[in-house]
Amino acid sequence: MAPNRRTAVARAGTNIALVKYWGKRDDKLNLPRTGSLSLTLAGLETVTSVSVDPGLQHDHFELDGHIERGVPLGRVGRFLAIVRERAGAAGQFSRVVSRNSFPTAAGLASSASGFAALACAASAAYGLDLSPEQLSALARRGSGSAARSIFGGFVEMDPGVLPEGDDAVAHELVPPAGWNLRLVVAVTTEAAKDVSSSTGMAATEETSPLYEAWVASHGIDLEEARLAVVGRDLQVLGAVMERNCLGMHACMMAARPPLLYWNEATLAALREVWNLRARGVPVWFTIDAGPHVKALCRVEEAAAVKTALDKVPGVARTIVAAPGDGVRLESVG
Repeated sequence: MAPNRRTAVARAGTNIALVKYWGKRDDKLNLPRTGSLSLTLAGLETVTSVSVDPGLQHDHFELDGHIERGVPLGRVGRFLAIVRERAGAAGQFSRVVSRNSFPTAAGLASSASGFAALACAASAAYGLDLSPEQLSALARRGSGSAARSIFGGFVEMDPGVLPEGDDAVAHELVPPAGWNLRLVVAVTTEAAKDVSSSTGMAATEETSPLYEAWVASHGIDLEEARLAVVGRDLQVLGAVMERNCLGMHACMMAARPPLLYWNEATLAALREVWNLRARGVPVWFTIDAGPHVKALCRVEEAAAVKTALDKVPGVARTIVAAPGDGVRLESVG
């Protein structure tokens, strides 16, 4: 059956996990071992167009002006195959064009915004009418963190218990306007990371002697963070997100061989956040699978935090991001 719609454009913001997921209970379905809690950001976005083209013999993928082949094209093609199967559109290939407003594959969760935007645009282009929860489950098939970017503000991801993963979806805890915080991102390099998140995740789960202990304590972190978000308690949320982050990176460092995403500026920026807090500035950090430091603070302290992190040796630039909206379909035609 041919889809009713042929071209769609969607926009999605990246999200930063404040309580992480790291490791999967099912690789094929991208089902996480643990739940997670994140903040969707305004301004750090992916815009993706999907055009179904009857003349194509295979999918095409362009990212930030470059024609992608190999692994990136394969990943997008496999995702589109899932959409085509659901739409009854086998053999109808697409031209995908995506642009990020921030560095790709550098630890700023470009796969989250990328696959959230792709899920929204592709489902519309192939004529699927999905609820937000169904769209979250679909986006998860491309990237586990993409399930969270379907929603705005503070978002919790449920790992689910069903074998097929229908209950492994995200939901919004607090909308973007519900808590006026800022995330100050200290960008320590513009280069892509050497080890992808998926590769690093698998290696940590398989070889780190600390991993199972981190998973065992994770439920406590998630519960405390959820209550802190609902209660707008930045101090409790900050303490949880720092310990959860450092626990995850400790697992990576204990993997065999060790995995370290940090650089010299990462550690210097981390210490500067601690120094700010010692001077009475309420700010806490998190670090994803990359070298950048993200500092969470109130809007009133954002300028001071940005100024301090700008002065850290090795920090290339800083980005101040507000809570952002979930994925949105911009056009269909």
